[in-house]
Amino acid sequence: MPEPAGTLLLALTVLMVKHTVADFLVQTPYQYLNKGTYGHPGGLLHAGIHSVLTLPVFFVLTPKVTSLIPALVACEFFIHYHVDWLKEQAVKRGGWEPDTAPFWWALGIDQLAHMLTYLAMVAILMTYAA
Repeated sequence: MPEPAGTLLLALTVLMVKHTVADFLVQTPYQYLNKGTYGHPGGLLHAGIHSVLTLPVFFVLTPKVTSLIPALVACEFFIHYHVDWLKEQAVKRGGWEPDTAPFWWALGIDQLAHMLTYLAMVAILMTYAA
């Protein structure tokens, strides 16, 4: 496999694992119960954990473009926070519970938005690293 393709696949794989850890394994009730309240420290902490865990991924995989990494991580924080907040708003306003299809649609769209964010960030890094 050519080196750029291998780097791309590795970066996306590590980001997906990182996402699973931050979203499902280490997220606390303080975080997930408060993501729907705009500006609540629980939601900010959750987005911050995602951003901090992304830093080493980018510094290791794309050391040539370190000047771009802080901006991308800040964008991830902003996007992750707002995607989660919007999903929580939709779920609360719709009165959707885990036993309803719209709840799962919202969760799936939320997760897709996060994965597309990672794809965009890696694409930007790969473009500038070339």
